[in-house]
Amino acid sequence: MGPVTAGVLQLLALTGALALVHIPLGTYMAWVYSSERHLRAEKWIYKGIGADPDTEMRWTAYLRGVLAFSAIGVLFLYALQRLQGVLPGSLGFASIDPDQAFNTAVSFVTNTNWQSYYGEQAMGHVVQTAGLAVQNFVSAAVGMAVAVALVRGFARSRSGELGNFWSDLVRGVVRILVPLAFVAAIVLVACGVIQNFSGIHEVGQFPHGHSTGGTQEWNGGAVASQEAIKELGTNGGGYFNANSAHPFENPTPFSNLFEIFLILVIPFSLPRTFGVMVGSVRQGHAILATMATIWVGFVALMMWTEFSHHGPAFELANGAMEGKEVRFGIGGSSIFAVSTTLTSTGAVDSFHSSFTGLGGGITMLGMMLGEIAPGGVGSGLYGMLIMAVIAVFIAGLMVGRTPEYLGKRIGIREIKPAALYILVTPALVLVFTAVAMTLPTPANSMTNSGAHGFSEILYAYTSASNNNGSAFAGLNADTQWFNTTLGLAMLLGRFLPMVFVLALAGSLARQTPVPATAGTLRTEKPLFTGLLMGAILIITGLTYFPALALGPLSEGLA
Repeated sequence: MGPVTAGVLQLLALTGALALVHIPLGTYMAWVYSSERHLRAEKWIYKGIGADPDTEMRWTAYLRGVLAFSAIGVLFLYALQRLQGVLPGSLGFASIDPDQAFNTAVSFVTNTNWQSYYGEQAMGHVVQTAGLAVQNFVSAAVGMAVAVALVRGFARSRSGELGNFWSDLVRGVVRILVPLAFVAAIVLVACGVIQNFSGIHEVGQFPHGHSTGGTQEWNGGAVASQEAIKELGTNGGGYFNANSAHPFENPTPFSNLFEIFLILVIPFSLPRTFGVMVGSVRQGHAILATMATIWVGFVALMMWTEFSHHGPAFELANGAMEGKEVRFGIGGSSIFAVSTTLTSTGAVDSFHSSFTGLGGGITMLGMMLGEIAPGGVGSGLYGMLIMAVIAVFIAGLMVGRTPEYLGKRIGIREIKPAALYILVTPALVLVFTAVAMTLPTPANSMTNSGAHGFSEILYAYTSASNNNGSAFAGLNADTQWFNTTLGLAMLLGRFLPMVFVLALAGSLARQTPVPATAGTLRTEKPLFTGLLMGAILIITGLTYFPALALGPLSEGLA
């Protein structure tokens, strides 16, 4: 079997698995967030945090809950890292420096999971499990809660109430993420991913069965359990520096495909949740079709760029194999790279800096789209719904009538937060990149010069501002400048969009639904799917094309 055929078969198998799961999982998640019953374990949590799960919240109260919970998470994780040197189970690692502790705390609380450190050489078991793994659960649950709040904005009328943040947060963790991560961790252990609390071991090097006389230090860890929620919650932070390219995290081609499945399964199921909660599964189908079409198109384009380059080295390796694991090949690496950058995962099983110029550009473009195809857990759905509002507004302007979406009028009160949502992230990316390229100190962190060096910095701020967390590699980001500015980009890129999403949700929930007429745009039809994809690609292209032309496009066409 040739490598191209293998890649296509992996794509087909993955698509089939996602198609089988998205209906039952999406329907189950709709039930979770609509149920009036509280589990006993959930009641204990509510009592412990002093929350009333039955109190309805307007968007401002919901937002205060999101910000307060996230702020506490940042402070706790920062303190845990600063105290690592005196904590038990830290493998003898020292406390983390203040700027890096700030960056990492912000990174994991914002679901970015950007890492400017070597995981196996910096973080002990306590920080990894009690700090980073816990945030992998709750940061994902926060994104899902905000998405559900926006869905309720479309589904409710004349109330302005969006549910209860604390109930949505706890249910997302207890009923969805923990059970799925438990099963996924068992599968990963069966695949060979390690799960222990072993210390550091010094082992000899035996390539091809012969000792070189050198040694390496390996440490164990609760890797399978963290790997499961790392992918399932579209987090991305790896236990080891090599992330999912490390054999302890991702040992086989099957585990690689399974991890891609975990990355995509909740984001691709949430459109079903949306359709069920608004009372029209066909609306969910339109959103899902848009997501799936973009994802498949990006995977096909990535495979083409990585398989088709000419030259003796490429022909001998059957494609651009530099920076890719032999056990995954170009097909598996391409699917993983596209899936991790079109979601907010940030995990990698290959080094994106080693992709072809155009291939590296595809990974950047996936993040620049806003990571909405299918996007992060929760953030992908609310990002796509914002784009749907923009597309409906554009269509209304074209035919000269007041735009409507799901029976809600899209007026000035609704379009303002939607417009601010699509402006804030590009502003963060382009401003921070421009400043970093202007100042001498940040530019010294680039390993490469020219277009590729510019791509390193552009990728870093694109990844941070979009809460992705993957790295282009080659950039020394463990400096005070990058730890601080990337941390700020992650904070603003996570919570400013949430402000606009919840403001829009509150405005929609206060409205009285308007009946559909002969002139109403049918948003469940293929025509709207095409309009939505066109709006996404045109807005992104106009925003980022000059920066892409200076980086990956220039390199790829050289």
